[in-house]
Amino acid sequence: MNVASLSGRARIAILAVAVLLFGAAGTVYVLKARSAAKGSARAAAVRSAAPLPRQTALEAGDLFTVRAGASPDSGRVLALPARGKGQARTTGLHCKRFYAAAGTGLCLRVTSGLAARSEAIVVDDHLREGRKVALSGIPSRARVSASGRMAAWTFFVAGDSYLSVGFSTRAGILDTRTGTLVKNLEEFTLEKDGHDFTAPDLNYWGVTFAADDNRFYATVSSEGRTYLVQGDFAERRMRTLRENAECPSLSPDGTRVAYKKRMGGAGDPWRLYVLDLRSGRETALAEPANVDDQAAWLDARTLMYSRLRGDSSDVWTVPADGWGRPELLLRDAYSPAAT
Repeated sequence: MNVASLSGRARIAILAVAVLLFGAAGTVYVLKARSAAKGSARAAAVRSAAPLPRQTALEAGDLFTVRAGASPDSGRVLALPARGKGQARTTGLHCKRFYAAAGTGLCLRVTSGLAARSEAIVVDDHLREGRKVALSGIPSRARVSASGRMAAWTFFVAGDSYLSVGFSTRAGILDTRTGTLVKNLEEFTLEKDGHDFTAPDLNYWGVTFAADDNRFYATVSSEGRTYLVQGDFAERRMRTLRENAECPSLSPDGTRVAYKKRMGGAGDPWRLYVLDLRSGRETALAEPANVDDQAAWLDARTLMYSRLRGDSSDVWTVPADGWGRPELLLRDAYSPAAT
């Protein structure tokens, strides 16, 4: 057909039909694209909701952490190989705090929210539940000694933050080999400035163990001040070492203690430091943010810790020598433990 020979009215009619045809084709394309996008989104949702592989043992070299955030997986204990770079696996445990070492795991969880009933559960190298200790309060800190023998925990029994004016904590230790249980470190004798010291407002938290499974470090507070203490489990005694050091974490070689130090500002209350126990030299780490956590050693040169982010938290690392910079290790996670 020769369009040029047609009348103006006819040419307009043909153009209108062409426009309608192209529009219909475009609509079909858009609908197909939307359908394909929805299908891809559904497939992604199925993949993300797919169950994680199951971890059946506390394997050396794994990194354990608790899933943070408001997702249905919140509280699930995950295991990741290769310093946290591998595929996550689920342990089947749900805990508020978790720590593991040398084939022993410690899971702290709340059993009843109304009365804040809780328990500390020791699991073996195959993640089977063993000794359970009934406690009260909200889980705050968990630690296992490098040998897997000693387990320690901290619970809030009043208030829910170390920033709360009326907070109160209970720290306990369990010798998994002998079964010896100390539910509250306030049962031990505290020495301060060379003399036995007692006070009605003593609070202990953040226990960490030395390699001999007898010596330990912790935090004590009284009259608005905090102190790093060194304890002797067999002698049931502790003594203060220095002021303004909280939530200690002993290095793998036992020569350094990492802790958070209060800086005085309400918006930035704590910074991470490392103390050399032999020289007494204190080093500020290259993490400028507020860290309200008991840091853990990823290896002899690196610390890891959780940092709040809105309604969730992430696990970060920083060199233990004061150099370098913080690096994100795990998103939506907290309570890390390297085995």
